[in-house]
Amino acid sequence: MFQVPTAHQPLHLSPALSRSTLLGVLTLLLMACSPQPEASTTPASNDTTTATSAETDASGTEAAELRLGVFPNVTHTAGLVGIHEGTFQKSLGGTALKVSHFANGSQINEAFAAGALDAAYVGPGPAMNAFMQGVPLKIYAGAAKAGAVLVAREGSDVEDVPGLSGAAVAVPTRGSTQDISLRHLLHENGLAATDEGGDVTIVPINPADMPAAFSTGQVEAALVQEPWGVVLENQGGKLIVDERGIWADGDYTTTVLVVSTEYAEQHPEALRGLLAGHLKAVNLVTEQPDVTVKAVADQIEEMTDKRPADDELEAALARTDVSWDINLDSMGEYAALNEEAGFARQSPDLNELVDLSVIKELAGE
Repeated sequence: MFQVPTAHQPLHLSPALSRSTLLGVLTLLLMACSPQPEASTTPASNDTTTATSAETDASGTEAAELRLGVFPNVTHTAGLVGIHEGTFQKSLGGTALKVSHFANGSQINEAFAAGALDAAYVGPGPAMNAFMQGVPLKIYAGAAKAGAVLVAREGSDVEDVPGLSGAAVAVPTRGSTQDISLRHLLHENGLAATDEGGDVTIVPINPADMPAAFSTGQVEAALVQEPWGVVLENQGGKLIVDERGIWADGDYTTTVLVVSTEYAEQHPEALRGLLAGHLKAVNLVTEQPDVTVKAVADQIEEMTDKRPADDELEAALARTDVSWDINLDSMGEYAALNEEAGFARQSPDLNELVDLSVIKELAGE
């Protein structure tokens, strides 16, 4: 703590010195002795995707770290590439990036509720559920559209969606975006899950474990994110519905980037740094497919000890639109189905949940 230096000579005040003058002198002395915030040394940049997060934030202190959660899925490609290629850390400047790996949205929500995460890539379904349950978070960018498929295991009798009647179908977790998408498909075909009075059993299984569940006959089908759909096909599975047939001809948001509202308010420059790194990663995916495939393969292997083949990732990426934009119409439909399935008592106000202003500014829109 800063200490006011002790004077070598006593300070003698005239008896005629007024109280207000004395207060003024003391105020000036305190201001002179108080440490002033250091000015940022971060050079200015004309690159709109470069963050200024090395500068101090509104509270006058730089964020020490940013704790980011991500899944080993192709729908999280922007996050995986940003981590692997260092676009986040470069944009965050002196704020250290700390990455944690998760298997599904339920785990992400638990981490947010426990205060163990500052930001995460997650499906819109879990993000909405956490928001409706009072977890203070906000969606600041999209990350992917489509990138999920319905596959039946080899040897099953399932040939189409109506054929799922009486079957067990895997999704990553209860209330996940894929769970909601599956219910959407079932309703369109006159079916329903058992918890809705129907006969289709929905089974939560981590995507990386679904190939084993297919091999043992634990489930008849799975609605899952890539690259696990391609992996299931390559072990003999049948593609029942591709990414375009799941919803809205493929124009439906499957992954978003959420940030703790408390963190965003306390560290606005770190928020900008995160979003700038995200935007750079999205652009890199578009511009450098070879770099993308290697980055995603390396990250998935690190998280799961299972490395998808390059051709599997290429096929999976072809089914996924890596984008920072969000289809708010599909989000509204998710919310309605989410409420219908009993995961939430009401639909969230998307104007409160979603804020794309910063990412749009960084993207020059």
